[in-house]
Amino acid sequence: MQTGAQIAVVEDDPSVRMVVTDHLRLAGCEVHQYGDGETAWRAIESRMPDLLIVDRMLPGLDGDELCRRIRAVSNVPIIMLTALDGLAHRIDGLEQGADDYLAKPFSLRELQLRVNAQLRRAGSAAAFLEFTAGTFHVDPAHRRVWVGQREIALTTREYELFLYLVRNPDRVISREEILREVWRWDFGDASTVTVHVRRLREKIEPDPHFPTFLHTEWGAGYRFTTGTGRAC
Repeated sequence: MQTGAQIAVVEDDPSVRMVVTDHLRLAGCEVHQYGDGETAWRAIESRMPDLLIVDRMLPGLDGDELCRRIRAVSNVPIIMLTALDGLAHRIDGLEQGADDYLAKPFSLRELQLRVNAQLRRAGSAAAFLEFTAGTFHVDPAHRRVWVGQREIALTTREYELFLYLVRNPDRVISREEILREVWRWDFGDASTVTVHVRRLREKIEPDPHFPTFLHTEWGAGYRFTTGTGRAC
C-alpha cells in the first residue's frame, strides 16, 4: 500500500468505519473518517484525499450523490461499499462515478488490494498531469514550473527537489528523507540538500532571506507551503 496516502472513509456504521480505518492506518495511510455524506463533502470539498471509500447507503446525502458531487470536481479514485450485491446494483454504482464496488461483508485483505490497485492507477495517470499549488503551476510532462506568470528555469535536480516538496505540502521533511527520495541515496552528505534548497529559494522566493514558501524547521528539516506566512 502507498505509505502516506490520504484516504477518506465515509461509512455510517461505526464498527465498519473503525475496522476499515484501523486497518488502513496500520498499513501506513493517513485516514480521515466521516459518518455521513454531508460532513464528508464539506471536508473534502476544500481538500481532496488521494482515495475515498464510500458507503452507498448513507443517511442524508447518500453515497450516490456524494460520488456525483466529487466527480463534478475531481477524478480521485472512489471505492463504493454497499450491502446491495447484484449486477444491476454494481453497474448503477459504477455509473454514479465509483471506480470500484465492494459488497458487504468483505475481506479487509481484498479491500486493501483494491485500494492498492486504485492508488497505483491514479499515481500512474497523475504523474504527468499539470497541476496548481497556490501560486505555482507545474507541468510534469515537460518539467516546467511557473510562479504566477513567470516561468522558473530549474536544473534537473532543482526541479526534482521542487516537485517532491510541492507534492508533500505542510509536512516537515528531513534532509535525510530528501536525500533518499530525491537523490536516491541511502546515505550521503546532507549539506548537498542545504545547497540545493538555497539555490531553489533564490529562484522561487520573492525574498530568499525571508522565505514565503520553503521554510527551515531548525533541527528537523524543511517545510514547503503555498501560504503567505513567513518563516526562517
